[in-house]
Amino acid sequence: MTEESASAPVPVHWKLVIDAHDPHGQADFWAAALGYLAEDNSALVRRLLDAGALPAAATVDFHGRPAFRDLIAVRHPGDPYDADTGTGLGRRLLFQRVPEPKTVKNRLHLDLHPGEGRRDAEVARLRTLGASVLREVAEQGGSWVVMADPEGNEFCVQ
Repeated sequence: MTEESASAPVPVHWKLVIDAHDPHGQADFWAAALGYLAEDNSALVRRLLDAGALPAAATVDFHGRPAFRDLIAVRHPGDPYDADTGTGLGRRLLFQRVPEPKTVKNRLHLDLHPGEGRRDAEVARLRTLGASVLREVAEQGGSWVVMADPEGNEFCVQ
């Protein structure tokens, strides 16, 4: 190992956390939009409930399994995950419940790239999932559709 490779940074494990009024609804939307999977943390939730470390009021039924009431993540289906907790170890979006609604423009957003010639069909599919079109943009550098998810968070489809 060279001195240079010994000091090279290790890739950082990360997730994008998104505030939500309805984290489970957002998880369903974004899992469908991206082809991701909603994480199944039911084994962890059951262990915490059984140990008395989590009150039942902090859980909900999500598609027939116990889940945390105030947060849920979606992950890329090809990425690794911890089988003991159901937590993804790769590309993830985590939705956490907050009491206040979205009030201003996003400072960070996702750009979706469905592929050459597929934008209109993808915009139509996303609308059936609950997204709305905010505007279409055509500039010298390209064109895209600005959309909003069911809670009003902006994203672009190119």
